Amino acid sequence: MSSTLIGVGVGPGDPGLVTVKGVEALRAADVVVVPVMDTGERGRAEATVLHYVPAEKVVRVVFALNERSDRARREAAWDAAGERVAALLRAHPRVAFATIGDPNVYSTFTYLAQTVGALVPSAVVETVPGITAMQDLAARSGAVLTEGTEPLTLVPVTAGAAVLREALEGPGTVVAYKFGRQAAEVAEALRETGRLEDAVWGSALGLPEESVRPAAELDGGPLPYLSTLIAPARRADGRGGKL
Repeated sequence: MSSTLIGVGVGPGDPGLVTVKGVEALRAADVVVVPVMDTGERGRAEATVLHYVPAEKVVRVVFALNERSDRARREAAWDAAGERVAALLRAHPRVAFATIGDPNVYSTFTYLAQTVGALVPSAVVETVPGITAMQDLAARSGAVLTEGTEPLTLVPVTAGAAVLREALEGPGTVVAYKFGRQAAEVAEALRETGRLEDAVWGSALGLPEESVRPAAELDGGPLPYLSTLIAPARRADGRGGKL
């Protein structure tokens, strides 16, 4: 019989934001894989999972999650992680992989599924959607993501500040992920495009060290890597003006 690999989105860090279906998938799995960095500290996905399943059911697999400069090292880590998960799939009918946010939005699960698919072609791959950081930040800050016909652009600032600036020059709401190390460039782009006043940023959402603040307070200092920014669309037309 074929085994199943299921990517489960466990949200941005608040255990209360894991969906009912996500909890059911975690509990129904024979093992739950969580990604960890080679430094070994517990990540958000693992901390969230441990609210719902016993520790003995959790398997920690090392990924080079913060490796961007050494492609060979990064891909070697992906290969090793894929081999480990493939071995679990050969031994168990149902393996879950927990990822922060959503498994189909900038998730390590994408690369894992591709690797495992080549190693275990008979495996079935499924996903359970999760609440994203931009949704959580919008709720905590009161920022409206979209109205009427407004577009929504999601930009990982790891792609470069120029990509963010181009999005900010457009008409809709812009969300920036992973901008902590380039906070100064992000603040400059917001000022130069006239998008600073209504923008908000947040980090460690739902955790004790949570911070949700106006982007105007950005002083150019470094922020946590997983910081999220929302720059709402310009709305000067009143209620329903974008319909």
